[in-house]
Amino acid sequence: MSDTALPSVLFVCVHNAGRSQMAAAFLTHLAGDRVKVRSAGSAPADTVNPAVVAAMAEVGIDVSAEVPKVLTVDAVQASDVVITMGCGDTCPVFPGKRYLDWQLTDPAGQGVEAVRPIRDEIEQRIRGLIGEIAPAGQS
Repeated sequence: MSDTALPSVLFVCVHNAGRSQMAAAFLTHLAGDRVKVRSAGSAPADTVNPAVVAAMAEVGIDVSAEVPKVLTVDAVQASDVVITMGCGDTCPVFPGKRYLDWQLTDPAGQGVEAVRPIRDEIEQRIRGLIGEIAPAGQS
């Protein structure tokens, strides 16, 4: 990776309404402009899960304006790291990409109390990821 190319990360889950939205929001919030962030779903929902919006607001991150997006081949090809969250075989795989699969509880249909521990686990994983791909002090 050259000094001018930002690392890019794509978060993928089925509906792009919960886990991938939280992960993308944390990465954007914590890494700022050091990383290019995308999220998408293999079967995107109409809106972001309201319990996810509420849980993220509790930690000062507003995802209320986010819209679930459909997973495209272009998004995968444009990303250095693809992190899947339970989308199984529906995620396209391309050589030369780094793939991680984070096994996280699906917040769909859950209340904010159930979403909080998922949110907190995602935040910890994001902090670890930033340390690997965009440590502080690098630009």
